[in-house]
Amino acid sequence: MDRLDVMRLFMRIVECGSFTRAAADMDLPRSTATDVIRALEIRLGVRLLHRTTRQVSATPEGETYYHRCRDIVADIEDAEASLGTIRPRGVVRIDVHGTLARHFLLPALPALLATYPDIELHMSEGDRLVDPVREGMDCLLRVGELRDSDMTVRSLGFLDEVTLASPAYLEKHGTPAHPDGLPGGHVMVGFQSSLRGRILPLEFMIDGKVREVALPSRMAVNAAESYIAAARAGMGLIQIPRYHAEHDLRNGALVEILKTCPPSPSPVSLLSPHNRQMSPRVRVFIDWVVERFRSSADRPNRTLQS
Repeated sequence: MDRLDVMRLFMRIVECGSFTRAAADMDLPRSTATDVIRALEIRLGVRLLHRTTRQVSATPEGETYYHRCRDIVADIEDAEASLGTIRPRGVVRIDVHGTLARHFLLPALPALLATYPDIELHMSEGDRLVDPVREGMDCLLRVGELRDSDMTVRSLGFLDEVTLASPAYLEKHGTPAHPDGLPGGHVMVGFQSSLRGRILPLEFMIDGKVREVALPSRMAVNAAESYIAAARAGMGLIQIPRYHAEHDLRNGALVEILKTCPPSPSPVSLLSPHNRQMSPRVRVFIDWVVERFRSSADRPNRTLQS
């Protein structure tokens, strides 16, 4: 392996926290990866990695070397791409919040991959704010207010939210005319936020201000699909982005209520590691994501507002 490939291998080991995963990413035997890094440490005369039976992590010297390698590799990729003779290539690793990918990204993704056949996309789903360096992520797509973070944040717009209930629930509990009428007779499906560490209250925009209403819940979930399924089953009120409810609203499985006091729109954000020089493949993907959300906001009957 030349020095550039050695740097790439070292970076993947740090990002994955594993020789096995990094070797698989680079289509190498694990034994080869181990030998290459051992030879690198001998050549540099410094220990770069802590190795345990469970995890591999960078030493302080390894962290310094990782950041230098990352900048060097990004510079080389950028220089080659600027000539126009080498297309962006390699793996882009993203982590996406909930159903956002299935609605906004996946329908148009084949066209992106056809335009850039040398780019490979690895996507995971979650709503926790992962450590992008430790987990090897190039960017994160998140909905909702963000905790303080040292990542670079780019706003993509806002998702309209709606308050929903099933016809069976409304037949049993009645249709509320105002949020003030909810306590004492209505219940909600609890949504356990991994970011906030608690069940989220319902919220409503009243006279330009957000009012939170916490209702009893006999069931709490931490996944969007279960949240909606519980509402369909008549177990309580829920609040979700409108785009996620379009099918249920069309077929009558759920009914929008309290339309004059909607929840506040939820921001959509794209996060990337701070001070990381962006490789051409990541830049291509991020530009595409920004355009996807912009085009969604420009559609008639839009579900995303910016």
